[in-house]
Amino acid sequence: MLVAIHQPNFFPWLGYFDKIRRADVFVFLDAVDYPRSGSGSMGSWTNRVKLAIQGEARWMTCPVKRMPLGCPVLEAEINDIQPWRTKLLKTLDANYRKSDCYDEALALLEPLIRSPQANLASFNISAIKAIAARLGISTPMVRQSELPHEGQATELLISLVKAAGGDAYLAGGGAGGYQQDDLFSARGISLVYQSYEPVSYGPADRFIPGLSVIDYLMHEGCQLAEVFEGGKT
Repeated sequence: MLVAIHQPNFFPWLGYFDKIRRADVFVFLDAVDYPRSGSGSMGSWTNRVKLAIQGEARWMTCPVKRMPLGCPVLEAEINDIQPWRTKLLKTLDANYRKSDCYDEALALLEPLIRSPQANLASFNISAIKAIAARLGISTPMVRQSELPHEGQATELLISLVKAAGGDAYLAGGGAGGYQQDDLFSARGISLVYQSYEPVSYGPADRFIPGLSVIDYLMHEGCQLAEVFEGGKT
C-alpha cells in the first residue's frame, strides 16, 4: 500500500493533487512545526500560493495570526481582521472573469473561500478534499494528528506510513535533499518518487506552471481535461 504525506497546503498546485491521486492513503502532516519563510515570517505554502494576476505569477495569501516558534500546523489560526476572503474573490473576478470555466469554478470555490473555519489546517483540508472530489480523486485522507506516530524527519515519515497501513512511501520530486532514503529500506518500506511533470492547459500563451489549482479550475474546471499522466504508481 502506497502512502503519501504532505502538509495541508493552501489551495495547492496540481502536483499536490497528483500526489494524492497516486497514493492509496494520503496523510496530512498537521502535527509538525508550522513552516516559516525567513526571519520568523508566517508565510509558507500552508497559507499562500501563486495565481496568474495581470499575466504574472503572484502570491495570494490567507493571513495567519502570529504564533511562537515551535507551534504545530494544527494550531495556526486564520486572521480574519483582514478582509482577505473578499479581496481574494475580487482578485479572481478581475483576473479570471473571462476564463472558459469561471462560473463553474467559482460555484465550487466561493463556498470554500467563504468557509468560516478559523483553523487554517481544517480550512485547507476541507478545500483540498472538495477539490479532489471535483477532480475525481477518491484517495482516503487522514490527519497525522489522528494517527500514532513518533520520531522526526525520515523516522516520522516511516512511522506514519506504517500507522496508515502502508509498506511504500510516495516522495515528492524534491525530497531527495532532506530525507534519508536508506532508512526506508532498513525499516521495510519501499520508496517511490512521484516525478510529476506539469501538463499545459488553458490558452497556450497564458499557461504558467506551478500555480494554484484554482488557475486550472478557472480554465478547465467545467470539462476537466486530462492533466495527470498515467495511473497510480
